[in-house]
Amino acid sequence: MSGYFLYHSIGTFPGKAVRMAAALSEFSDIWSAEDDGQWPAVLAARQRFIDAWGALIDAPQGTLTTAENVTSALYSLIGALPSERLAGKRLLVAADCFPSLHFLLSGLAERFDFVLDTVPLRPGESWVRDEDFIARWQADVGLALLTFVTSTASHRCDVARLAAHGRAMGSIVGADITQGVGVTAFSVAKTPVDFVVSTSLKWLCGTSGAGVLQVTPDLLATCRPELRGWFSQPNPFSWDLDSFSYSSDARRFDHGTPAVLASVASLPGLEWVAETGVDAIRSQNASMTARIIGCALDNGWAIRSPLDPDQRGGSLMLTLPEGVDPLKTVSTMRSERLYCDARGATLRLSPGMVTTDDAVDALLERLQRLIGSRQRHAS
Repeated sequence: MSGYFLYHSIGTFPGKAVRMAAALSEFSDIWSAEDDGQWPAVLAARQRFIDAWGALIDAPQGTLTTAENVTSALYSLIGALPSERLAGKRLLVAADCFPSLHFLLSGLAERFDFVLDTVPLRPGESWVRDEDFIARWQADVGLALLTFVTSTASHRCDVARLAAHGRAMGSIVGADITQGVGVTAFSVAKTPVDFVVSTSLKWLCGTSGAGVLQVTPDLLATCRPELRGWFSQPNPFSWDLDSFSYSSDARRFDHGTPAVLASVASLPGLEWVAETGVDAIRSQNASMTARIIGCALDNGWAIRSPLDPDQRGGSLMLTLPEGVDPLKTVSTMRSERLYCDARGATLRLSPGMVTTDDAVDALLERLQRLIGSRQRHAS
């Protein structure tokens, strides 16, 4: 039995350890060789990672590059924009965005002369509604950052609807797709946004440090990243100090010598997702989350996630009743090889391809003993 329900944190897949070990062993052999083949080989491996990401989200060639994480990717994009795109305007974000991005933006607001406008949650609700985001979005919004799937409720926004409104407003539209990509189809060809940030953790089963930034060609051509270096150039080996120029493609967002190890370690996960297919991953996940939802409804448990699967990512969040200790609940689960986590009173459950039906049965049986029913708690 695999009781792994942590795909919202670190994803895994059958045979991951073997495939990652092989990739890292190959890297070790190449990097340790006493010859001059290291950089050609490892930069080619980084490019395979970039190409795999491009294929995953249907990104045009040359529009995607690596970043350490979503926060650094967003910082690189903000610092590259022409000043008039943000100065004196609002930057719109939802209150249920990934907190790290809000921390970044609130710190950049004064420097880049924008007003950070955070669309609030309605009282008692678990996610920001799309209609509330749109109602706040007028022509003075220079940039809007969408969260494809939230980490606190697994709410999936309607990116196509929101992006269409953004185009009408003349805003730059970005999307953080970290919590949804790999379990829910996302295509920049079918759902155009101006830029995408993500990591390769979660459903893509990669490692930390393997983030990406993807920028549409029209916006990319206007960007002048302030964090730049020798790899930002068309030819990194052009060392004429007086003739720096930006690469015409996403390489302009590169800077110093690129980190390659996270790309090497994360490529097996991306390849496994491509081999398995997002639709198959989604189907298995949807079957298991539906069982958990059914049990939650039968027992009167408070569900923090949308019930409509078209509005939900791959995770399901439950609100633990008052008097049920979240840390003790997670610890008890762990002692029975059922792995989940909690954010405050929110229990986060994300079944994936290694999660077994037996584990779902065990999870539900344990939750019924720990939580019981709403009626039982009321008595």
